[in-house]
Amino acid sequence: MDTRTFDTRTLRIRELNDALRANFLRSVEPNGKIFLTRALAGLIQEDQAFWEALDTSIRSFDDFTDDNDPYGEHDMAFFEYNGESMFWKIDYYDLTFSYHSPDAADPSVTCRVLTVGLAEDY
Repeated sequence: MDTRTFDTRTLRIRELNDALRANFLRSVEPNGKIFLTRALAGLIQEDQAFWEALDTSIRSFDDFTDDNDPYGEHDMAFFEYNGESMFWKIDYYDLTFSYHSPDAADPSVTCRVLTVGLAEDY
């Protein structure tokens, strides 16, 4: 449980990021997309156990610290699955995916992209 103190803008970004993660593999937020890195996608077949474990790992991660979440946005983590070191990361784009979002705390101008991959891809 993250007990650090942050400003309201950071807390709003965190809330939006946590909402995207909470809906992983369910109904994606209206301004959210999920991608797998090419290397990870190449390893996956129709493996229900993999998708369930990935879903659980991303949705339930809460070990955020100064070291792995210095800005308090809950936007990235590394985790293990079946002996593989993996990561998930959230980036913020404008609604056309042309540039970074002008304000990651404002969902009306931001599309969140959650990327999942092998740690070696990062």
